[in-house]
Amino acid sequence: MTAPDVTGTPISNAAVPTGKQSGKQPGKGPSRRLHPAWIVAAVAFLALVGAAGFRAAPGVLMVPLQQEFGWSTTVLSLAVSINLVLFGLTAPFAAALMERFGIRKVTSLALCLIGLGSALTVFVNQSWQILLTWGVLIGLGTGSMALVFAATIANTWFAKSRGLVIGILTAGSAAGQLVFLPFIAALAQNPGWRGASLLIAAGALAVVPLVLRWLRNSPADVGVLPYGAEAPAASTAGSKTTTPGAAVPPPPTASVTAKPDSANAAVRALQVLKRASKVRTFWALAAGFAICGATTNGLIGTHFIPSAHDHGMPETTAAGLLAVVGIFDIVGTIASGWLTDRFNPKVLLAVYYQFRGIGLLVLPLLLGSSVEPSMIIFVVVYGLDWVATVPPTAAICRSVFGADGSVVFGWVFAAHQLGAAAAALAAGFIRDATGHYNYAWMGAAAMCTVAAVISATIRKDSAKKQPATVSA
Repeated sequence: MTAPDVTGTPISNAAVPTGKQSGKQPGKGPSRRLHPAWIVAAVAFLALVGAAGFRAAPGVLMVPLQQEFGWSTTVLSLAVSINLVLFGLTAPFAAALMERFGIRKVTSLALCLIGLGSALTVFVNQSWQILLTWGVLIGLGTGSMALVFAATIANTWFAKSRGLVIGILTAGSAAGQLVFLPFIAALAQNPGWRGASLLIAAGALAVVPLVLRWLRNSPADVGVLPYGAEAPAASTAGSKTTTPGAAVPPPPTASVTAKPDSANAAVRALQVLKRASKVRTFWALAAGFAICGATTNGLIGTHFIPSAHDHGMPETTAAGLLAVVGIFDIVGTIASGWLTDRFNPKVLLAVYYQFRGIGLLVLPLLLGSSVEPSMIIFVVVYGLDWVATVPPTAAICRSVFGADGSVVFGWVFAAHQLGAAAAALAAGFIRDATGHYNYAWMGAAAMCTVAAVISATIRKDSAKKQPATVSA
């Protein structure tokens, strides 16, 4: 075996060069003060920041576009929905592409697509064109840089602290929102939304040189083991049996069996979906994550600023509140990763979803022309809970599906974005039909309770009863 599998299982001794390249024999201690995995994680974080620029854009740019072109909320919501659908459906194929062609190539191409789509937006003057730029081009680009990218990096480069790493990388999306949102809102006011679109394009393209230079595909590329891996354990892992149901990847033999040799990425992704669809846990995670997407990207991310504008709040003020959500999302997601390494992930999911539902239920009572202390409390709590669901969801995928875990998470994330797309479109329709978003907020609160119940009932013994899901 010449490279680590996607679960981050330690590579064999034969795959690790000795002598000058590695500095020390594997397993006898690190030869560098900083493991290369952390450099890769830092570049991945910056890539996620660059890709996240558009995530903040629709809510900020929706009102200026309506004012210039007279397009309805439903039309612009449709553009966002197309983006979110492609964002989600691209993710599992992107995970398979990363396995086959390397993380660096796929990531660079994704960032270029985001930059191209955002730059071309400045030339639109008809509604179908915004569907092409916002929807298709940026959807494909952001889908290839979805949260499955964070899971792939963590599973490939880290043998321990994966929950924490996924939490940090997931926070990159929040950091992108934090970095871009105030500038996008300011540029949308003066000189206009076209300047904001160009800022997003520049942010995505600026990261490409860093990716090409520093983002390595696997630890074998630099002659090291994954962070936290021990060479002696790698040499004997094939002869030992992993404790069933343990929150660790399956032994290397299962990973080798599951990893594709000649099948293309599309076939790989579809084969994984076929295996995963036979497991109840997959559907539970997909249903919960669909509701997660509906209540984050679909509703708050897309419609919070227009809804606040309906109540007389300036767009820049509402954008500032979402930036605060981004700040606390970083804290909440990293903390969730830490908790995932220590506590039952299904319990964490149930708690996260229920708290989110409570927040959405009271949101219509908090919106107004000015920012009250109660709104600050909502923003802080919702920020802490924004994507705190990602580390425990990724951990369950890894524990149950082993070598298929990253691609399975891609399909679960596809459900996340399909839920977000449906919610974005439905909320736009509700706003046009009723003149307000109240029914959208209340419906989302009810869905969060459903997600909490589904998460709490995820079976802990799925890995025992479905061993076939981790082998091809």
